[in-house]
Amino acid sequence: MELKVDIIAKQRIKPSSPTPTHLKNFNLSLLDQIHPPIYGLIILFYSADTKIEDADIGDHHQCRPNSLERNNSQHLKNSLAETLTSFYPMAGKLKDAISVDCNDEGALFVEANVNCSLSEFLTKPDAKLLNHFLPTNDPTTRDFAPGCMGIIQFTRFQCGGTAISVCLSHKLFDVSSLITFLHGWTSNMRGYSQTASPVFIGDSLLPPRDLSSFMPRPNYMLPPGKLTTKRFVFEAAKIAGLKANVGSIRKQYPSRVEIVMALILKGAMSASRSITGSVKPSVLFQAVDLRRRMNKPLPKNSIGNLFWLAPVVIKDEMDLKTMVYKMKEAVNEFSLKASKFNGEEGFSVISEFFKGREDYKDMERYSCTSWCKFPLYETDFGFGKPVWVSSTSVAFKNTIVLVDTKQGDGIEAWVTLEEENMLIFEGNYQGLLDSA
Repeated sequence: MELKVDIIAKQRIKPSSPTPTHLKNFNLSLLDQIHPPIYGLIILFYSADTKIEDADIGDHHQCRPNSLERNNSQHLKNSLAETLTSFYPMAGKLKDAISVDCNDEGALFVEANVNCSLSEFLTKPDAKLLNHFLPTNDPTTRDFAPGCMGIIQFTRFQCGGTAISVCLSHKLFDVSSLITFLHGWTSNMRGYSQTASPVFIGDSLLPPRDLSSFMPRPNYMLPPGKLTTKRFVFEAAKIAGLKANVGSIRKQYPSRVEIVMALILKGAMSASRSITGSVKPSVLFQAVDLRRRMNKPLPKNSIGNLFWLAPVVIKDEMDLKTMVYKMKEAVNEFSLKASKFNGEEGFSVISEFFKGREDYKDMERYSCTSWCKFPLYETDFGFGKPVWVSSTSVAFKNTIVLVDTKQGDGIEAWVTLEEENMLIFEGNYQGLLDSA
């Protein structure tokens, strides 16, 4: 598809009420501090036609223009301004490695048009094409807002369908924080005011520290060669079959996420080993939410990078059941440590983790983030729920991002591997499904 996106406007959206003087400087937490200044990304696609409201991605439907679409750009901007009064750091600028200047310069709102219909695009979604909807991939947009904590792009399709891309700085927002922001924005857009205000944990939980003894953080996932990202869909029936084949593990069945994660990891490791000719040990870093695992659980609407990476080391060839068991074991072991992510004890846990990463330097490294069970498909700005949600992310080597399908029982996996590895992974994919 010859896709062309034309940016037609850029505007800073300031909070509708100024940020109080005592909140002008926001200190990040230690967990925020160690994250690179990249953006967490999500794209939500909305149809102007109710006919494709419940269609599967890949089905071809025609959509017609909707009069609401011509006006909702201004509504989006007005409600965003209201939302920024409570999400005030998002309207500021990253000042340095440990703080945000909440100067009310505003989030950047970009408007664009694309030269195709939504149905044409959804017939065969492609990771490379998705990049056209991300304002962070446009050099002129990045130059327009250096250090900006939030960039939104509103893209109109020829049929009246739209895409809303939300790019929030990973120095402050994890996926749960992003969902809290979306909930606040959509509530304001639809005229609701009962939503819980965001809780900014900041340095009250884990103050920033001097990390020079074991930082800068090694860029072990940055690509040495060419990378490619592909989308793989696991239908509910196939996942159920995989779970049945694996069976119970100490009276517990694997979750949807665990079974899909293990299957992808098994295939990616096999592809790597077929190229290198050696059975190299691997380590998977699983992102695990801290909020509900703390001694005193944090509110769901807590804002910040409130997650940690639980490592799973795989030294030999393993069947799916053993691999899932090791994943469960790693998360359970981590959960016992979660309460320590506070104050001086939290600093000790984090510093030991980074110092201990030398243990993994000769291993093939993978990372996985799950967006499953988050209510992404409930993101309604007042013109319907999204027909598709993409969690496309910055393409680092050996990364896996899992998202629910619209029906909620299947999983879409976005897998990034080196090109040579991906060719083998794709070639073995169906056989891997059938043999599991």
